[in-house]
Amino acid sequence: MKHSSNSNLVYSTEGGRACPACRQPLAQCACQAKALVQGDGVVRVSRQLKGRGGKTVTLVKGLALDATELALLGKQLRTACGAGGTVKDGVIEVQGDHCEAIMAALRKHGHRPQQAGG
Repeated sequence: MKHSSNSNLVYSTEGGRACPACRQPLAQCACQAKALVQGDGVVRVSRQLKGRGGKTVTLVKGLALDATELALLGKQLRTACGAGGTVKDGVIEVQGDHCEAIMAALRKHGHRPQQAGG
């Protein structure tokens, strides 16, 4: 197999995902390429039942925070609701129907949440 000098390492089993700019593992990246933030500025809080075995989950989407800040906010929201949950792909998931409590907690943190869905 012929190797090209233009190939870029995308994933390594040693360090995980690699930064496209400096080719270092994302955890050790020193450049600003990893500072890209997801989100459209509108924080949406919704409930979801589908695909979860009939269990209700409250979703928080659209937060313009990086991964560590998002994980910290997710922890604070789960603690405020007294429930479990996770952060996946820029979306905070809290187990149970906690729309009002999450919206109140987000307002305390300076966000302007909107309830999406029913």
